[in-house]
Order: sequence, then C-alpha cells, then structure tokens
Amino acid sequence: MTAETVKFQRKELELKALLEITQAINENKSESVLLNIYKFTTLVHLNIKSLVLYVANQDGFEARVSHGVKEKIPQLIPYRDVEDNKEMGKLSLVMPEEYSFSELDFYIPVYHKDKMLAILLLKRKDGELDMDYTQALTNILVVALENKRFARKQLEQERLKKEIEIASNVQRMLFPSSLPETDRLKAKVTYVPHSTVGGDYYDFVKKSEDEVFFCIADVSGKGMPAALLMSNFQAALRTLLRSSSDLEMIVHQLNYTIFENTKGERFITFFLGYYNYKTQELVYVNAGHNPPILCWEGEKKIEPLEAGTTILGAFEELPFLSVGKRDGLKGFTLHLYTDGLTETFNDEDEEYGDERFGEFVKENLCMDPIEFHDKFLQDLQEFSNGKNRQDDITLMSLRFK
Repeated sequence: MTAETVKFQRKELELKALLEITQAINENKSESVLLNIYKFTTLVHLNIKSLVLYVANQDGFEARVSHGVKEKIPQLIPYRDVEDNKEMGKLSLVMPEEYSFSELDFYIPVYHKDKMLAILLLKRKDGELDMDYTQALTNILVVALENKRFARKQLEQERLKKEIEIASNVQRMLFPSSLPETDRLKAKVTYVPHSTVGGDYYDFVKKSEDEVFFCIADVSGKGMPAALLMSNFQAALRTLLRSSSDLEMIVHQLNYTIFENTKGERFITFFLGYYNYKTQELVYVNAGHNPPILCWEGEKKIEPLEAGTTILGAFEELPFLSVGKRDGLKGFTLHLYTDGLTETFNDEDEEYGDERFGEFVKENLCMDPIEFHDKFLQDLQEFSNGKNRQDDITLMSLRFK
C-alpha cells in the first residue's frame, strides 16, 4: 500500500468522523449521545488508542469522555490548577504534578477566542495523527456542548422569569384592592418589595358596619414558594374571618394549616387585630411579628402591641397564646410594619431599628396617614442615603376617628 493510499484512507476516516459528529449535532442529539459519538469516532476513525476529554463547567474542567486509561484520573480539575497553554503537542502539563496522566502522551487544548473550553489528553496508536484535525473535531463537539448549556440556561431564565411573573400576579391579587377612607377610618399602606416577588402580606376586612379586621404578615422565603404559601394563608384567613371573630381559635387554626402544608420548614410572622366601633374595644394577637405601635390621641403616648404567641408554622401546636385587649379606644392610630422597615441600614451599617421608629411616631402622633407616610419615607431615605435594601418594606397606618 502506497503512502498516497494510506493518506487518502486516513482522510476518508477523518471525513467519516466529521460527518458523524456534525450529523448528530444537526439532529440535536443529547449531550450523552454526542459524547458517545465523539468517543466512538475518535477511537475508530482516528489513530487514537486512549484519551481523556476535560470540558469546562462552572467549577473547573470536568472529565466528560474517558477510554483506555487504567490509572485513576481526577473527575474535576479546578480552574486554579490550569494555566493557559495554546501550544499542543507532546504532553506538557499545565497543571500541578499531582495530575500525572502517565499513560497519555499528547496534549490538545480547545479554545474559543481567549477562553479555554476543553483539554484533550490522548495516546496515539502506531502511526500518524493529524493534531490540527483532532483539535478542530474536538472544538466542534465542545462548541455544540457550550451551545446546549447556553440554551439550557436561557430556558431556565425564561422559566424563572415566568415563575416570578406568575408569583407577582398572585401576590398582587392577595392585597386588598382598596383601603377605607371614611369619617370613621382612614388607612394608608406603603409597600416596597425588595424584589419582584416579596414575602410581605397585609389585609383589611370589613366584617360589618361596626367590625373590622386588619393584619400584617411576613412569609419566610421569596419567589413562587412564598407566594403560594401566602395565597394559601390568605384563603385560610379569609375563610376563618367569615365564620368567627374568635382570634384565639383563628390563630390556632392558621398555625395548624401552615404546619400541615410546610411540615415546619416555613413559617410566618403575623399580627391580627380586630376593632369594634360600638364597644370601642381593640383585640389582637401578635405571632412573632414586629409589635405594631398604638398611638393614644388623647393621652399623647404610644404603646407596642406585643401580646400573642410565637411564629406560625414552626410548631404543630402553639406552645402559648395570649390575646391582647384595649378598651375605651376612640380617636387612635395604629402603625403596622414588617422588619424590612426597621432593618434598613445606613452607610455606617447602623440599623434604623424599632426604637428610632418609635421616636419618629412619638414626634408625629396621630398625623394624617398620608402625611405620615410621606414624612417617614423621607426620613428613612435620608437615614439610608440610598443604600440598597435587604428586605421588603411594608407600613400600614390606620387612623380611627
């Protein structure tokens, strides 16, 4: 057999290898299929005896193809252990000596622009091997794998975007569409989510002409899981409020519902209040939430509303529960808020804090809720000096006249 014939046959085998791998890529075969075809074509059609192909991922270079190597090889080589080396040829490791690869004798790097995408280490059979062609074939495979990874990432981003959009819509539907502004009650809510979907929840329910319920809550977690838990929580709360005004029973039942749904893995801080215009009685339960501030208009004083229990959903049975009551209330204001408000930080990493908020309320007792919110947000902005928030901020102010 002449040298020309051998050369022709080698080129024919190389062409077969190229056709097989490109056909598989065009048919959108899975990664595992592409890797198997690459392994088969390189070992059958090229003059290769054994090989290891490392492909870059988020952590380093991962062994994706291995054949004919008896020694134990690392499955992952961290990026810090690999130096750039675009020169292929006799095995010249660009890694620490611990990666010996003593059974292999050739090194072929695969680059896209200036980024190393893969490392092919191999041992030839007797005879010649076209290194440039082998590098080009490997490059075709690796770029196809990169494209698949990029496509998966895009699909995942689209899925997350859709999930966030759905969760955001769910959350918007949970909030009351309007708040009262009457001769007896004026309400104002400021809600500033940290992300598209937050974990804060507030509600206002008018049970009768003389009875109103109001609440604020903070659901652990973000995104779709928090939105679904919040939706379930609101449905349970609204159902209970329609049938009863017994806050103790309502809170026990809510805790049981949350625990059953999450098995103690998620929780909700919650404040539920009830006011009766006829009896002038305020009844409330605070379940591990930031204590709302009660402003006594006549006595010019404030009081945090703390009586209640622990967070909901952490225990199958609440370990304790007390119901707070205040009688003879007329002409007062309530400020309910979530911890994102008090956990706002300034440039010196100082927290705004409950005490600072209490002082602000003292200085602005029984102010019109809209004016109060405008003034407070300005104060909070000046304190934080535009520093990024770490959590949702919700403030609900109710002025009973």
